[in-house]
Amino acid sequence: MNWKSFIYGVGIGAVSGFAAKELLSQKNLVSAEKVLDNTKAAFKKEGPISGSWINMNPEAYTKSPLEYKVYKGGITRNIGGRTEHFEFIADAETGTILDVYTI
Repeated sequence: MNWKSFIYGVGIGAVSGFAAKELLSQKNLVSAEKVLDNTKAAFKKEGPISGSWINMNPEAYTKSPLEYKVYKGGITRNIGGRTEHFEFIADAETGTILDVYTI
């Protein structure tokens, strides 16, 4: 075995190991689109929605003493000529809405 093949093998092994570690550390997160769709469906039960958004990258969130990976997003709706703005926080692993508040 020559040194060139050995070094290539070590390099490929290191890159593969790093990629596998990254994939396994992300756990199976619910997609941000799915979370937004579920949240919109819940809000539509109370009236029409005029706008929505979600941050596609999960972030750390602590609701003492628990720690979560969450998506943050918002919903806008018009009820009786009034515009209402809501922000929500949803667990990225389960899609469960953890908190909703009016802006």
